[in-house]
Amino acid sequence: MENIERKSLLYKTGVEYGDYTINIAEGCSHGCKYPCYAMMMAKRFGKAKTYEEWCTPKLVSNALELLDKEIPKFKDKIQSVQLCFTTDPFMYNYPEITEMSLKCIKKLNENDIKCTALTKGILPKELATLSKDNEYGITLVSLNEDFRKEIEPGSAPYRERIEALRYLHNNGCKTWVSIEPYPTPNFIEQNLQDILDELSFVDKIIFGRLNYNAKVSQFKEHKKFFNEMAELVIQYCNKTKKQFHIKDGTITKED
Repeated sequence: MENIERKSLLYKTGVEYGDYTINIAEGCSHGCKYPCYAMMMAKRFGKAKTYEEWCTPKLVSNALELLDKEIPKFKDKIQSVQLCFTTDPFMYNYPEITEMSLKCIKKLNENDIKCTALTKGILPKELATLSKDNEYGITLVSLNEDFRKEIEPGSAPYRERIEALRYLHNNGCKTWVSIEPYPTPNFIEQNLQDILDELSFVDKIIFGRLNYNAKVSQFKEHKKFFNEMAELVIQYCNKTKKQFHIKDGTITKED
């Protein structure tokens, strides 16, 4: 794969549940069609002209060298570092990206910095040997493989994601799931409870609505729908004593 170099890597994110982050690649082969907010921003700022260009990721080859320079500068300010917000740290079928992410997490842990990772790829088993303060998550908005192939065409199959996450859980790691962006029924008819039951072993659930897609507003009761789904998550997490976070804008005042 093509390599690029950057002048900086660690930065403070504005995402509501994030702290610091690093992005060890540019672009993402998963090619999500919700649409992908990161792709929209990349196209807006000229980093990717087309969908095809976005789906051909480039590895930040000097990521480790940048961490060596930046960790001493930011260490006292950092609570945690998330991999990643504009790409995927364990991109499906890209071992070079997975290897770089593992090296970055190890380096951050060696400096007593906790890491959080989120992927639509496969969480590697090697993560179980790193700091138990780390938290590992997958994005999962459905259990329907036909939906995945249509909307997340380059991502890992749902079952493979879940089993990789379960392996880490069974080996003493903190695990979580991001059920976002959750689609309205005019995208797919499904039962959110089935997804929650499938992921009953995780420690934390983040839930958020689908945005940036006109088809959502075409579903007349979308506000009521997302309010009800958010309440289902809240009740489930309270009952099972799990941590949870409902993304801003998911719960809204109905018309």
